Amino acid sequence: MSNFEQFHFDFYQSNYTIDDQEEGCNSYGSDKNLCESRKSQREKQAAAGPFVPSDMLLSAQSYTGQILQPAYSPNALSQLGYVDGFDEEPPLLEELGINFEHIWQKTLTVLNPMKPADGSIMNETDLTGPMVFCLALGATLLMAGKVHFGYVYGMSAIGCLAMHALLNLMSVSGVSHGCVASVLGYCLLPMVILSSSAVVFSLQGIPGTVLALFIIGWCSLSASKIFTSALAMEGQQLLIAYPCALLYGLFALLTVF
Repeated sequence: MSNFEQFHFDFYQSNYTIDDQEEGCNSYGSDKNLCESRKSQREKQAAAGPFVPSDMLLSAQSYTGQILQPAYSPNALSQLGYVDGFDEEPPLLEELGINFEHIWQKTLTVLNPMKPADGSIMNETDLTGPMVFCLALGATLLMAGKVHFGYVYGMSAIGCLAMHALLNLMSVSGVSHGCVASVLGYCLLPMVILSSSAVVFSLQGIPGTVLALFIIGWCSLSASKIFTSALAMEGQQLLIAYPCALLYGLFALLTVF
């Protein structure tokens, strides 16, 4: 072990210095100019101080901010398209497609068939109100002793598909599935009133039949009015009201019997 340590020490220890290199250079006459050029370069570097790259000098001269505080450049932010706007973001319910103001306006439009409908609002694919009204219809039927949730959703789906195909054939611009389902679902609200009446008294009679016919006309008139205003189908309201009356007549039969 002592021999290995002695070998390690002898291997790394050296007395070679720069002065020896200069003396070696002086000993050779042919390399005298090379040694003088190296010596002059070392003297210039020692006088100039530590070496700093030119790109770092340029960046240091152009930077005018403080340490840990980058310079503010509004042009760069505008080019990147960054907008600091938490206040400009829409509410969460509006991003999810739930707008209570529009829901209330659509409900009032259905409850008042003579009120003109706003086509820009009615053309939205809002399914919050229709889902609530379908659940309300099923719940009121359940209170009357009729478990018809499957029938309600089944007839709603088939009716939406049939009305979608019919309206695409009749209109020029066309209509989406969501818009048809939204309008038919909102116009189901008078049928909820009919099913709520079935909880209080029986509809199997002349008064119940008259009330059912009135509700069917109410629902079909509201739906045809909304479709006419949303799809710009002036003069075709009666043509749209007829298939709507057939659809809501199925719900009325389900409610009465």
